[in-house]
Amino acid sequence: MNCNTDIPLEKFAFVQQDQILKEQHFQTKPTGYLKDALTRFVTNRGSVICFFIILVLFLYAFIAPVFSPYKITDKDAYYAYATPKNNLFAPLGFWDGCKTIEVNMQTYQYFSNIPGAIKKFYGEKQHLVANRPQTWYKIKIDTYEKTGWVSMLLTKDEYDEARAYEQKTGRTLFYPVINQDEVSNPAYKNDPNAWFATDQRGFAQKKADGTVQDIFLKSTETEDGNAYYVLRMNGEQYETRILYKEWYYYTHGHDAHFLFGTDTSGYDIFTRLAHGARLSLVLSLVVSAINLGIGIIIGALEGYYGGTFDLLFERVKDIVYEVPTQVTMVLFQLYLAKKTGPIAALFFAFIFYGWIGVSSTVRAQFYRFKGQDYINASRTLGAKDARLIFRHILPNAIGFIITVSVLTIPGVIFSEASLSYLGIVDLDSDTLTSVGTMLNAAKDTLSTYPHALFFPAAFISILLVCFNEFGNGLRDAFNPSLRGADHD
Repeated sequence: MNCNTDIPLEKFAFVQQDQILKEQHFQTKPTGYLKDALTRFVTNRGSVICFFIILVLFLYAFIAPVFSPYKITDKDAYYAYATPKNNLFAPLGFWDGCKTIEVNMQTYQYFSNIPGAIKKFYGEKQHLVANRPQTWYKIKIDTYEKTGWVSMLLTKDEYDEARAYEQKTGRTLFYPVINQDEVSNPAYKNDPNAWFATDQRGFAQKKADGTVQDIFLKSTETEDGNAYYVLRMNGEQYETRILYKEWYYYTHGHDAHFLFGTDTSGYDIFTRLAHGARLSLVLSLVVSAINLGIGIIIGALEGYYGGTFDLLFERVKDIVYEVPTQVTMVLFQLYLAKKTGPIAALFFAFIFYGWIGVSSTVRAQFYRFKGQDYINASRTLGAKDARLIFRHILPNAIGFIITVSVLTIPGVIFSEASLSYLGIVDLDSDTLTSVGTMLNAAKDTLSTYPHALFFPAAFISILLVCFNEFGNGLRDAFNPSLRGADHD
C-alpha cells in the first residue's frame, strides 16, 4: 500500500494549543435502570391502558362505598333481584330498573292493578299449555314498582307519626286493608296486592263498566267506609297496608335506585361488589408482598450458596408443591378457620404455597448472575456475601422478580374467587363478602336475573385480563431482550 507523505507543514495545526484540557460533562442526564424501564413501558399502549383500568377498579373498590347511598349491611327483601336503575337514564327507557317478561292472563291482571308495575305492553301471544291454547302477554315490568303494597305492623306512635307525614307532604302511605274472607283464590291469601275480587283460578271479576271490584274491609269510622288498619296484639299494634314505594321514600328520604341492581337477599350489588373487591385486592396484595419477601430470601440463599442448602429446600418445595391445593384449602378451612376465622385461614393457605414460585425465579436468576465476571471481580476485591447478593446480583434480577410478583396478584384473586364460588371458603355475611361469594350466590339465577352474576363476573374478568397484560408489559420493560416475545 502506497502512502503519500508529501503533505505541506502549513496544513498541520495544534489542537487546543492555548487551552487547558479538562474533563467534559455530559450534556444530557444519565438514564437509570428504572427510568429506562419506565420509558419502554409507556411505549406499550396495551399495558398502559390496562394499568389505568386497574387503577379505576382499585378506586372503585376503595371509594365507591363512600359515595354510595347504601351500606354493605343494607338489605331490603322487598327489592330482592331488582334490576339496575340509574335515575339519570331511566326517563330515556335505558338502565331504568325494568325487565321484559311474558305472563299469563292471571298474572297480567295481577300486575295491572299495581300502580306503575307495567311500563309497556308489547302484545299478546298464544302458547300451548297442556295441549290447550293460552293467551300470554309480553310486558315491560318495573322491578321496583311491582312490589306494590305490603302488610306492616306498626305501633300506635309509628302509625300516628306516619299519618302526620301524610298530611304534611300530601304523599299517601296507607291504603285500605283487604278482607281476607272475600279472597277466592287460595294463592292470593294474605297478599296485599290482591285487592280485587277473583274466581278460584285467579281471574279478576269485573263490573259492568270494566273495572275490578275491590274487596276492602269496611269500617264506619272513615269517610270512604274502608278500614285502614286492623288491631293486633290486644290493640298494641296496627296491621296496615302500605304502598312500599312511598314507605321507602318516607324511611330513606329518596326513591330506591340500585345502580347494579340487588341480589337474592336485597343487598345493593354496587356497594357489596366494592367491598368484596376491596377484600380480594387487599388480600392479594398482602399475600403477594409476604410471598415476595419469603421467596426472595429463600431463593437468594439457594442460588448463591447452592450445595446442601439448595438441595434441601428444593426437596421441601417438591413436597409442598405435590400436596393437592384443594385438599389443603379444605383442611385449613375445617380446622384453622375455627380459631382464626375464614380470612386468616385463607391467608395462611396462600402463604403455604405462594412463596414457591418466587423463590424458584430468584434462585434461577442467582445461578445466572453469580458466575459473571463482575461478580468474581467484586469477590476478588473483598466484597462480602451480603454486598454481592444485595448490591450486585439482586438488582440485576429485579426485572424478573417484579414481573413474577405482579402476576401473583391476579393468581391470588382468581384462587380466592374459585374457592368462594365452589363453597370451600364461606365469606358471606352481613358485613363481609367477596367477588367469588357473590358469584356463588348468583349462579342459580343466571337465566332469570343475569345482572346479579354479570357485574361480579365482569369485574373479576376485566381485572384478571388487565393484570396479565400489565404484567407482560412490565416483563418487556424490565427485560429488553424479551420485548415482543411470547412466553408461557
